[in-house]
Parts: sequence; structure tokens; C-alpha cells
Amino acid sequence: MTNAKRLQDKVAIITGAAQGIGLATALKFAREGARVVVCDVKPDAVDAAVTQCKAAGARALGFVVDVTQRAMIDAMVSAVLETWGRVDVLVNNAGITQDARLQKMTLEQFDRVIDVNLRGVYHCAQAVVDAMVAQGSGVILNASSIVGVYGNFGQTNYAATKFGVIGFTKTWSRELGPKGIRVNAVAPGFIDTPILASMPPKVVQGMIDRVPLQRLGRADDIANVYAFLASDEAAYVNGAVLEVSGGMSL
Repeated sequence: MTNAKRLQDKVAIITGAAQGIGLATALKFAREGARVVVCDVKPDAVDAAVTQCKAAGARALGFVVDVTQRAMIDAMVSAVLETWGRVDVLVNNAGITQDARLQKMTLEQFDRVIDVNLRGVYHCAQAVVDAMVAQGSGVILNASSIVGVYGNFGQTNYAATKFGVIGFTKTWSRELGPKGIRVNAVAPGFIDTPILASMPPKVVQGMIDRVPLQRLGRADDIANVYAFLASDEAAYVNGAVLEVSGGMSL
């Protein structure tokens, strides 16, 4: 058997799935046979992502979800369970940045990033975990970052959330492993996303120079790792933080 459909009929909820790494992950899962649940805050972008997933041959649902709003998450999970009867994979991909040095960071900047990147991951995991425990299986994948391992200038709030997500991952893998649920984190390095387009070329080149592979990562590089971790091929991978950075931290 080939790996062509390694996620056949697995029901996968992906947050922040309408752009960037989230969209690449949704499309990868679609091509691997998953039933994809696209969650994001922008209605038009959700619709477009669902259309692309269906074009890739998948069954797909779309929901406008703000991960800071628990009621929206619970309603989405209930609708997924009503439609497909199970949740096999949760990819906690939604996240934001609001950068500033410690001396300049506002409480609003701090709270907003904590609310989306940390509390949102908690909300989504808690919303699906009962269903996963009841079915005796499941995979929760959390988006950390290289910044969540080594820190980064100007990212007090972001680094704290990405360190925190690793704490979630380690804790949940202990709690949920005995119940058949695997929990892992992915820590991307510098990924070529639209946000880099606004950066000066010199800054981007400086980022590339720090990577032994001498290139930025692509969204597909991360999506491929999520697909592996979500699949039965990773059946004995639990509590891991997988750095996908081209060797940047060496």
C-alpha cells in the first residue's frame, strides 16, 4: 500500500486554516483523504479554502471561528460530531503576532497574543477531548515555534505562548496517552509567508543566512510534518516537539 491516502476518512479540524501554513495543511490533509474542517475568522477566506479542499477531492466543512470565543468553538465541534460522528485530529494552528520590546509592549498587545495563541489552543483541545476519549483515539497537534524554544527579540508575548504550548503538549501527552490520544507540537523556523513580503530584503537574507539549508521554509514543509504526525505512521510519537527549521538552531 502506498502513502497516497494516509489520512483516509480521518476527521481533521484545522484552526487558522484559510491562509498560510493552515491552508497548506488543510490542502495536504485533503489530498491524503481526510475529511477537513476549515476554521478561520474570515468568512470569505473560509469559503475559498473549503472550495479548494473539495477540489482536491475531500469532503470539507467550513466554520467561522474565533478561537478566543469558546461558544463558537463548541458550536463548531458539535456540528462536526453531528455530521461525521467523530473527531480524529485537531491541528491548533491559529496564531497571531503583536511584536514590541518589553519596554514598549502594551498590556493590550500582551493580552491579545496570549488570548489567541495560548488560551485558544486550550479552548480547542478541551472542546474536542471528550469525543476523542470516548472513541479511544485521537491526535492533537499544536503549533509552537522555534521562538518557543529559544526566544526572540521583541516577542515577549509570542515567545511566552509558544513556550506555553510546549507545556500543554508535554502535559496532555501524559494525561491523554493512556486513553489512546497522541499529542505533539511542531516548531517551525523561518517560513516564507506573506508577512515576509513587508520585510526589507536585507532582513530576509539575514534570516536565510542563519539556516544551514540556505532557504526559508515553505508552508508545505510544515503541512507535510503535520500530515505525518496525524497519520498512523506516527503511532509511537507522543509528547514530541518537532523542530522544522532547516537546522537553524544548530
